[in-house]
Formats: sequence, structure tokens, C-alpha cells
Amino acid sequence: MQKQKQDAENDDELVLSVLGMSCSACATRIERSLSKLEQVEHVAVSYPMRTAWIKGEASKLDIASIIAKINALGFKAHPYSSTLEDMKQEKRQLRKRLLWAIAFTVPLLCSMAEHIPLLHPLLSLLPQWIFAPWLQLILATCVQFFVGIPFYISAYHAVREKLANMDVLVVIGTTAAYLYSHYEVFANGLDGLLRYGSFDQPRLYFETSAVVITVVLLGKYIELTASLRLQEQHEPFAELNIQEVLVERDGIRFPLRVEFVKAGDLVHQHEGELIGVDGVVKQGGAYVDEALLTGEQQFIYKTKGDRVWAGTHLTQGTLLIETTAAGKETMLNRIRELVKQGQRSKTSIQRQVDAVVRWFVPLIVLLALATGAAWLLLGGERSHAVLSALAVMLVACPCALGLAAPISLAITSSRLVKHGVIVKDAAVIERLHHVDEIMFDKTGTLTEGKLSVSFVHSFFVAKQKMIAYAAALEQYAQHPIAQAIRSYSEELAVEAHAVEHAEHRLGYGVIGTIGRHRFIVGNDRMLMAEHKLLPPYVQLLAEQRKQQGETLVYIYMDDRCIGLVSLHDRIKSSSAPAISALQRMNIAVSMATGDHVGTANRVGRQVGIASMHADLLPQQKLELVKQKLAGKKVVAMVGDGWNDAPALASAPVGIAMSNSTEAALHAGHMTLLYSQLTSIPLSIAMSKLTVANIKQNLGFALVYNCLMLPFAALGMLKPWMAGIAMSLSSLCVVMNALLLHVRLNKVEVSMNDAQ
Repeated sequence: MQKQKQDAENDDELVLSVLGMSCSACATRIERSLSKLEQVEHVAVSYPMRTAWIKGEASKLDIASIIAKINALGFKAHPYSSTLEDMKQEKRQLRKRLLWAIAFTVPLLCSMAEHIPLLHPLLSLLPQWIFAPWLQLILATCVQFFVGIPFYISAYHAVREKLANMDVLVVIGTTAAYLYSHYEVFANGLDGLLRYGSFDQPRLYFETSAVVITVVLLGKYIELTASLRLQEQHEPFAELNIQEVLVERDGIRFPLRVEFVKAGDLVHQHEGELIGVDGVVKQGGAYVDEALLTGEQQFIYKTKGDRVWAGTHLTQGTLLIETTAAGKETMLNRIRELVKQGQRSKTSIQRQVDAVVRWFVPLIVLLALATGAAWLLLGGERSHAVLSALAVMLVACPCALGLAAPISLAITSSRLVKHGVIVKDAAVIERLHHVDEIMFDKTGTLTEGKLSVSFVHSFFVAKQKMIAYAAALEQYAQHPIAQAIRSYSEELAVEAHAVEHAEHRLGYGVIGTIGRHRFIVGNDRMLMAEHKLLPPYVQLLAEQRKQQGETLVYIYMDDRCIGLVSLHDRIKSSSAPAISALQRMNIAVSMATGDHVGTANRVGRQVGIASMHADLLPQQKLELVKQKLAGKKVVAMVGDGWNDAPALASAPVGIAMSNSTEAALHAGHMTLLYSQLTSIPLSIAMSKLTVANIKQNLGFALVYNCLMLPFAALGMLKPWMAGIAMSLSSLCVVMNALLLHVRLNKVEVSMNDAQ
């Protein structure tokens, strides 16, 4: 308990596994109940994933009281590790209940057949004690109060919270059928209990309550099987649970839990192990499988100076790693958090359905009472009025509505994870299928973002000295240009310089002081802002490099241009196929880059983009997105998170390339973990199928309820028929959602063939 409290204090979010939910209304009930707690700022519960996320101020969140509150609602909650084992245990228990229910219900089916005259000749072949009311009573009682007791517990907690779920309908309907049959048995004293073998005896409906409970359990079992399959697909990252690593401090090696490893610690990793920290290789050499994080299927050889990531698999060799991040700060954990963020978010369709489901059960109960009263007022038989009211309660299905969206969304998001697409907001799947234009950043998006110095020309100072000045000023910047200049300086082994002052200007460059000199390292835009004119000979060189599509950086010392650095970036192999696929989908494509027109045009020609917007500052990219939105365009912005974070955030769909940085992971609504642009047309195609699937599910659920409720109210459905229809409606929604797997497979195949 002390550790749980510490965990809560270290974070402002609790993640809990929640078992015992019977439908999406249960998830809504937990959300409403926890949201009333003062310590809770926001809560989200996923029924298919059996998970709750509770957000609040870290110092106020009390995990024990929150778990107690959930348990008081009739559920079982505990700190989240992985819900897979919990769900497997729940499935085993449910299977046991289902088998008992079937064993008790099958003999009752003979009693049901007793009401069908055509079957009387066959039934006469069976021993007559099978039809005895006392046997029916015993079997129905076992189903109702032994197998069905969890329904009563759930319904009790729901009513106590002044809420209602599917279990309330099941309990009211089956209990009424059971008690009505009970009354018919004892209406004539003990003779009614012992009488059997007469086809003209009063009709009993013990089989109705038993069949309904059995079929509902069967439906729940199939739903849980589907949810378990989804959970298994959703946890490729969660299963990488690294507990401890071998740390070396002051020459002493000892095992240490990863949460206590600090930046700078040396970690020893051996063959066959999962790497436990993010860091830089200090010693050794090894082949590492990074497929889960980068999509790269070939093992990567790592040696001194290379970066490694927690969760990757060391297949051969040994490494000594200097830690840069451990525990919650690793890339792996940040990706896990993004996946969870997507799981707990809801689409607008889900929120609307939740509002409907909240009032659905009370309305159905009122409708059932009105049905019974209407039949009595119209002079109908008491039994007919009761059975019609029961049929109304049993045929209504809030679960079909509640399941319409969550399962489809969970299937699609888990499939996208396999392709390295992390959905941080489920609503983006809903918005993605409306996108009619996509704007791409250039550097790190259409290109690899791994700039390399291709040409250097210095004036008045030696090349090594000029590069040393530039590298010193760029030493703390993370932009690809800065990284390229630093890498080049390391190759030249230049002298380090102390920087007294440096001012980084996003989209321009850097201005700083080294010794008595003021330096400028920047692009054309920086020169204009600082009123610097390039000498004619530098202009000539610059134009030549621009015509080759290269990125230029100018270096000024005081009032003199002392050098020119030209950088080259390779175009991603996935860029042209992705652009071509989007154009085949009739989606407009454009480029928005901060680079000069020459470079933009060269890249555009190679990847197939005709519409260019060059020399843009981050704010201008944002304004461009707003202009598109004002023109009634549904725009998606794709960028690497460096200079386009505002545009990514403001676009209806922001897609960030993962370049192993915090900025990239937190920009936009989706992250392309493998940085494969072909994932974008694939995601759009999947979103179209998913939204269509959700609409099919909702349409079926609504049509089902609208058609079946009148049939039940008019007495055209027996209660047992209504119960079967209710369970089948949920199963139809689940099965249609699961068919989405097949449709998504076809999309993947067609996309691969097109490439």
C-alpha cells in the first residue's frame, strides 16, 4: 500500500484495471461516480479495455479511496499492470457460469416445447417427470439465484447510485418471469407443484428466465473473448516490462530497479536481454532488434557513440550504456502513455451514445410498465399483460448501442499500432475520413531529416575555425541543421569555444558572443532581419547551391560574412508512394516549409507535389492552416514537431513524425512511430472503413430497438424470444465490428499492391 501511495504521489494520473463491467453503461456509471470526488479532475473508463484513467493533482489523489469507491459500485479494481491475466481469469469464471447455466437450462427447454402442440408426439416419448413443475422450479432457481447472482449484485449497485444498466433490465425481466411462474405453480397449493404429465396444465415460464440468463451469459462470453483479443493486440509495448538492470557505480556492479536508475549511470547489457534504459553506448558492440520502436526489420549493429532505446532486444554481443533516460522518462514509456491516451479518449459519436444509454434503461422500464397497464386497461388477460411487459424489458438492448463504437475503434487503433501509428485522440479517427487536403513539412517529414554538410566555403578565417564557432553556438540546439554542423565539427576535431551568450530564434538561426566577437549563424531570413547584405561572390556561391536544392547557412563574425555552409538531405523512400496514394484518393497535397523556394521545388518535383509554400515561419504555417480552414477545407498537417507544432495543434488532424524527441511525440493528434509516410493513406483508408462500421453498428442497434419494441409491446414476442433477440443484437454488433478485421486486411493488401 505504501508503494501504491508513492506511485500516486509521483504522477497526476492513476491507471486502474477494472473487472466486472457488463456493458458500456457500467463504464459510464464509474465515470459519473468518480467525477463527483473532489480529488478527481477527469476520469475515463474503457469497457472493452477494462481500464480506468483518473487524473487529478498528484498530492491529492488517493488510490486506496478511489479503488474502494469503484469496488463499492460492485466492480473489482486494482493498480494497472496488464489487464490480460485479469481478463483471462474473468473469462474462465464466466465460462464456468455459462456451462452451469447450460446444464440447468437444457432440461427446461423440454418444458418450453410443451407449449408447442406439434411437438407433443415427440415429448410423449420422454419420461413425464421431466415436465414436473417441481423440477422446473429447482432448475430455474439454480439459474436465477446461483448462476445469475452477479446480475443482482450489479443491478443493486446501479440502482443504489440512481443509475441503470443492462443488468437492471435482465434482473427485472427474469425475476418477474420467475415469480410469475412461481405464483402459477402455488396458486392451487401443493397440487400444482406435484402435478406433471398434463399438456393442459397452466403455462409456466421458468424456462424464460433461465434461457434469458443463459443467452446473456453467452453474449457476454463472446464479447469478453473479443475484448481479450483486442487487449492482446493493444499491448505490444505494455508486455515489455523491464524490472531491473545491472548498474555500475564507482566500479561496483549491482542490480537496480529501473525507476531508481539516474541519468549518467552506466548500465551493463548482455546477449538476449531487453535494454532497460535510453542511452549512448560507451563500450562494446552488439546487434540490436529495434523493430518494435522503428519498424526496422534488420538487426542494427551498435557500437561506441550510438544511441540505444529501452525495450529494444539485444540479440548478440554486450554493451556498456551511459544512461540518458530511465523509467518513466524513456522513449518506450512515452509511447506507452500515448497509446493509453488514445485508449481513454472518446469520439463525438461515443459521447452522444453515452448520453442516450444513460437514459435508455429508465425509459424502457417506464415503457414496460405502460405496456402492462395498457393491456390491463384494454381488458387483456393478466398473464398476457405481464408477459408483454416482460418482453419489452428483455428485448431492449442498450449494450448494442454502447458497443457500436468502442470495439470498432479499439480494433482500428490496435491495427494502426502495428503499422507504427500511435493515435493519441480517438476522435482523430472520426475526423481523418473527412480530410480533403494534406500539408507536408519538408525537413524530417518528406526528407529523412538527417542533414549532412555537403559544401563549406570560408572567407577571412580558416575553415576549421569557422566551423568551430558555428558548432559552439549550436551546441545546445536540437534542430537537424544544428546537429549536422556539430557532427561535421566532430569529424574535423575542431577546437571548442566558450560561448558567453547565445540567442536562438526559431526559423532564423542563432546569434551569440564568443570572446569579443558577435556571431550570426542563420538563413536568408536571419540576414534580412539583421540587415546584412551578402557580398556578390557569396551570393553567386549561394545561388549555385540553391539550384541544387540544398539548405544554406551563413556565418557572420561582427559585420563580415566569414563563411557559407551547404547541407543536403535525402528524400524518404516512402514519400513519393505516399503522395501518389493520396492523390489517387482525391486528396489535395501541398508542401509548407521554412526552406527556400529552390529546395522546396526540387523536393516537390521528386515526390510529386506541385503546390508549394516556401520560406515560411512557424507562425506563417499556422496562418496557412487557418486560411485553409476558413475556406471550408478539412486539413491535415504533417510535420516533425520542430517548427510546425502550432500548425500541427491547430489543424483538425495533426500528424507528427517520430524522431525520438519529446517535441515530436507531443505534437499533433497522431504520431508516426516508424516515420513511414505510406502509413498516412493507410490510416485514412482505415478511418473510412471504421466510421462506416460504427455507423452500421449504430444503425443496426437503433433499427433493432425501434422494430422490436413495438413487436414486444403488442404481445407478438414471448419473453424468452425477446431475451434471445436482445443477446443476438449485441452479438451481431460485436460480430460486425470483428468483421472490420477482414476489411482492414483487404485495405492493407491493396495498399501494398499499389506501392
